[in-house]
Amino acid sequence: MQDWGLQDWLAHAERLHAQAIHLGLDRVEKVRASLQLRFDCPVFTVAGTNGKGSTCAFIEHILLAAGYRVGVYGSPHLVRFEERCRIQGTMVEAAALLEHFRAVELARHGTQPAVELTYFEFTTLAIMRLLSQSKLDAVVLEVGMGGRLDAVNVIDADCAIITSIALDHTQFLGADREAIGHEKAGIMRAGRPAIVADPAPPESVLRHARKLGAKLWRIGAEFNFSASGQQQWNYLGPHHKRRGLAYPMMRGANQLLNASAALAALEALRDRLPTSAQDVRQGLARAELPGRFQVLPGQPVVVLDVAHNPHAVAVLAENLDAMGFAPCTHAVFGAMADKDVTQMLARIGPLVDRWYLCDLPTPRAARASDIEAALQPLLSKTSRVQGVYADPQNAFAAAAAAAEPADRIVVFGSFYTVGGVMAEGVPRMRGLHSTHPIP
Repeated sequence: MQDWGLQDWLAHAERLHAQAIHLGLDRVEKVRASLQLRFDCPVFTVAGTNGKGSTCAFIEHILLAAGYRVGVYGSPHLVRFEERCRIQGTMVEAAALLEHFRAVELARHGTQPAVELTYFEFTTLAIMRLLSQSKLDAVVLEVGMGGRLDAVNVIDADCAIITSIALDHTQFLGADREAIGHEKAGIMRAGRPAIVADPAPPESVLRHARKLGAKLWRIGAEFNFSASGQQQWNYLGPHHKRRGLAYPMMRGANQLLNASAALAALEALRDRLPTSAQDVRQGLARAELPGRFQVLPGQPVVVLDVAHNPHAVAVLAENLDAMGFAPCTHAVFGAMADKDVTQMLARIGPLVDRWYLCDLPTPRAARASDIEAALQPLLSKTSRVQGVYADPQNAFAAAAAAAEPADRIVVFGSFYTVGGVMAEGVPRMRGLHSTHPIP
């Protein structure tokens, strides 16, 4: 193991547990305690069905603009595992992770029998250990699934942020928003700020905050935002009023909601991490995250979006509709088998003319042929399935070959779908039937 590289450790982590997902904190807490893992700086923990990654990026870049040393943990990744950890806005090098994988392996063997960790738990502990030893001023942790039983919740958040709450991972989190809200509310801590950015949060979230004694900040109550014309917006908090802000670099209908959640979290910790109006402006202008309604330059226009559940796909459809007319919309789509694929397809179907369905490189994925069977009853008289493909790269190549310069191509459905198209670099469209990867 001394000579193992990153891929060796990742393969090892995949073999440790019979289940890919095994929610619970007891095993993770044993290893955390053995590692003596803790943070000596403020920690933001972000949960939610959608918008977590964007909210983390807004907090990160505003704090960076203020001169703080910031670390971020998020998942999953698009192309490279190292994307899951950023320090000072830069993805960590694989070599920097190796000693922390070794430390987790030793710690889980510290008691007999050895603690069984899932891939997510093992890698989360390793990355959090790296962040804890990086002399940071602030840490931002993104929840993988739910919150209450997610591995990052072994760390007490100084500020908890809950973005949207919608139906996803229902087999693990519950069948309705009340059950899912209860899971996400588990990241709150007594006496500490809890930012809730869902405009209509389940009662379970509010009830848990009151019972726990968390300092609840709700969108539309303790903080809010408003648009002021086409190019500016305002954030309104109990202590800070940020007026005349430029729209964030990240595009999309929900980004003002995510940015407001980030500003509320920073306002809640203003005594420990003060930021200025200029820091906010610079951070909003610099924050970006691949695959979040990412519109690529060139012809035809390409939109990359990791929308992977009905709620996120509905937002994607709204964003596509706002882009204006395109003669033909080509969609590259692949999804996980545990998603409500039919609902996803139904929500965006009216905007798509040509479908390119693909398999994904994971046993958890839905087969493209099964997606086609679900899609056929939803097709309009003018839309059709162009083909079923073995992977996202081949599906995208077919879409790029068929698209006219004025058309648009949208790639969505899963991190694997977008990541597969980006595997050799971000596609650069240079005119009819010509694509070149950006190294």
